Amino acid sequence: MRMSVELPLWRALAGYRVLTMLYAIGLCATAYDHFVRPWVAVGYYAVLAVWTLATLPKVTSAAGCTRRFLAADLTVALVGILLTPVADSHERIAGGGPTLPSIWTAGAVLAFAIKGGWRWAAVASTAVAAVNLVERGHPARDTVHNVILVWVASIAIGYVVEVARASERTLARALEIEAATRERERLARDIHDGVLQVLAMVKRRGAALGGEAAELGRLAGEQEVALRTLVSGGLVPVSRVPQGPSAGAVVRAAEEPDEDAPAGPVDLRSLLAGYARAHVSLAEPGAPVLLPPAAAREVAAAVGAALDNVRRHVGEDARAWILVEDEPDEIVVTVRDDGPGIPEGRLAQAEGEGRLGVALSIRGRLRDLGGSAEIVSVPGQGTEVELKVPKGAARARGKKAEQR
Repeated sequence: MRMSVELPLWRALAGYRVLTMLYAIGLCATAYDHFVRPWVAVGYYAVLAVWTLATLPKVTSAAGCTRRFLAADLTVALVGILLTPVADSHERIAGGGPTLPSIWTAGAVLAFAIKGGWRWAAVASTAVAAVNLVERGHPARDTVHNVILVWVASIAIGYVVEVARASERTLARALEIEAATRERERLARDIHDGVLQVLAMVKRRGAALGGEAAELGRLAGEQEVALRTLVSGGLVPVSRVPQGPSAGAVVRAAEEPDEDAPAGPVDLRSLLAGYARAHVSLAEPGAPVLLPPAAAREVAAAVGAALDNVRRHVGEDARAWILVEDEPDEIVVTVRDDGPGIPEGRLAQAEGEGRLGVALSIRGRLRDLGGSAEIVSVPGQGTEVELKVPKGAARARGKKAEQR
């Protein structure tokens, strides 16, 4: 059974009904000699005990408490109140003696409150108030006090239940939105790392070759724009990792089972070594830089995305440097180039145009790992992308990924 805010209330109500039934029977036993017609009280308490115990399964959930059951339950309480003058003496009633169901009546009203909210509670408590006044014959102070107490308490509980239900629905919706947003970001990263870059390359090469290739490039450009628009609101696949040094951020599925993949931590240096080539220098520690496989692949994919941005915006022959630092509490990977830098406001403009390479392929990956990605760019002095992954957060997310 799915745990909800209502379930503890129904369980508490079931316990309350049993305890108050025993309390009412105990009151009858202690005052048995004062009853004018004790057989009426005994008969009612027998019915009350059987009804309370037999209906326990119904008051453990909202599904069992149908309108017909609630009406019957309230009727049992009201009949008990009306039978009080028949069973008890007038002197005891006038002196403020309890009704036959006593505080068991509040359980019937609370069932209305939990099931239907404060409006149902108001109806049930008003019925109890009216019958109590009929039983007493006049609005005595203690009767009015008890009636108001039940009325206010039941309406308050009904209102709290309504608020709790609304909060539960809001929380469930927020969790759905969060999950959908994360999936959308993963899809955007995947598309940016693969399909969009291929379309952009076809567009550039087609325009350079001319002829029929130019028309093919134009169509690829149109599809790139359409796909970027779709990325902003689509669903999302699994994460990706770099396939090879020459492919940049062209990737394969990271979540797909790999029989050759190690079961334990992965040395991040081995994943980044493929990026080192003539124009890309890699500086790394002498000791292994260990991360959970999923976290290591995501960091490597973010580095690949940063290098791909260098090739696209600076040029194929642009110089780039990768620095790996293994700190006590975190792992820092820095990607720096010698390009012209990023103009102020260009990243925000690109994100607004649907170009989500930095926002998702880099920052999104690090955010999912509990880390951060800082981009520092000075015009004329190149760009530096600093990726930080806390070791504790990476291990925790790695365990969750393994469990999935």
